[in-house]
Amino acid sequence: MDEDPEHITTTEARAGTTPHMTRYVLVWGIGLVVVAFLILLFIWR
Repeated sequence: MDEDPEHITTTEARAGTTPHMTRYVLVWGIGLVVVAFLILLFIWR
């Protein structure tokens, strides 16, 4: 049990590339929720 744990970099731990799609999914999701609430607001007025 005296062994040191293996340390790897974040890039090695990730084992791939990040395509930065999260920001687009977040923007579209929030936009769709706002549109849905606006539609509900005008329907139930």
